[in-house]
Amino acid sequence: MVVQLLHRAGVRSAHLHLASLATVGLCVTLWVRAKTVDQEQRGNAERRALFVGLWPPTLWLIGDSLESPSDLLG
Repeated sequence: MVVQLLHRAGVRSAHLHLASLATVGLCVTLWVRAKTVDQEQRGNAERRALFVGLWPPTLWLIGDSLESPSDLLG
């Protein structure tokens, strides 16, 4: 259902794969930035980086779902 809606909206697997790779870079950036903040704010900054680190596999798998035409025929 979600895959069909994304396909109808014009989202393709390459878009989600690129977004997945971009979130890896965002996660690394947030993690490095977390090391530069004060000790009392470091916990939140690290949790934010870990939260963003959960996005790449999700986006990648949704992108893989958009590649297979059998899922789109419904």
